[in-house]
Amino acid sequence: MKPSLSCLSLLALASLGLGALASAQSTAQSTSIKPGLWQVDNKVASPDAATDNAMSMVLQQLGNLPPEQRKQLESMAASRGMAMPTVAADGAVRVTACVTPEMAARKQIPTGQPGDCTSNNTPIAGGMNVSFTCANPKSSGTGKVLFSGDQAFSMQLAVTTSARGTPEQVNVTSKGQWLGASCPVITGQKP
Repeated sequence: MKPSLSCLSLLALASLGLGALASAQSTAQSTSIKPGLWQVDNKVASPDAATDNAMSMVLQQLGNLPPEQRKQLESMAASRGMAMPTVAADGAVRVTACVTPEMAARKQIPTGQPGDCTSNNTPIAGGMNVSFTCANPKSSGTGKVLFSGDQAFSMQLAVTTSARGTPEQVNVTSKGQWLGASCPVITGQKP
């Protein structure tokens, strides 16, 4: 069975961070993000078995996408300053993204969320509690980002999304790790 574009949209939404966290800025004084290349691994789980199975199937077939679907996903990722998502050995969807010096100064984590989004971020010890609402694609959720120094973060999100046309619940667990100071040029990259 070939993955449908709606399943790919759900996966792409998950792999690109799910939420208005692209503009999330931590105001905690001790938290900082290092500029450079970051790797973010995202695991998505759904309490709905059909959604979970569909995402698993998409993950299995990510490497065998038809050229037009691969091009769409590459274009979506590149427009958000990221490389094409890959699947890590543990099943996580892995993306790499560049944090510019301007993003680092704003303490902005590399998530590349698409859409018209608003967020509310409350500093906590070592990170922030987050809540967000996005109009396109429609999604909302709450979660927590915890920083491990300036070179790593972990994130837990509970998300309601309508990426496939009906409301669905997904849980996203993400880990971000700084890879180095140099960033490759990614077409369409936005700070």
